[in-house]
Amino acid sequence: MAKLTEPMKIFIVQSLACFETPQQVADSVKNNFKVEIERMQCANYDPTKPTGAKMSQKLKDLFYKTRKDFRANVEDIPLANKAFHFKELQKMYDDWGKNKMMKANVLKQAQGLIQMGGSSAKGGISAKEEVELQIKRLELEKLQREVNPPKERPPEEDYKLPLEPDEEIPREPIL
Repeated sequence: MAKLTEPMKIFIVQSLACFETPQQVADSVKNNFKVEIERMQCANYDPTKPTGAKMSQKLKDLFYKTRKDFRANVEDIPLANKAFHFKELQKMYDDWGKNKMMKANVLKQAQGLIQMGGSSAKGGISAKEEVELQIKRLELEKLQREVNPPKERPPEEDYKLPLEPDEEIPREPIL
């Protein structure tokens, strides 16, 4: 095992917090610090794994802070940014010159990106998925009420009468 300096440890912890694999981190350390380390040595700096349980509290705090920041700032990643997508599509469109077929494909991709953005609700899901999710929530609530009925029936359920299969429908209103 190679002896790691403090900057190397910080680099490894931050890379792992950004969801890089231990092998990717080992390769990055070799490229950046000119020190060859094994991937198992990198894995020791991930507190979410059993091998990282003995890390110092300082490095654990750095790991969790970096991971939280990484997840919160997805828009900093170019591929997650729509402006980046449109810029790349524009480059592709310009590069195709007179090839109308390929230009049409690029335009379809841009149109799909526009439609995806227009119909997406909060959380990045489409309006259709949002409705389906709401229906599932209502069905789940109904099942929960059937399994664990409330102690008092709500007023809107007063008119509902449970009928047994052998019973007849009452002819007079029940008040």
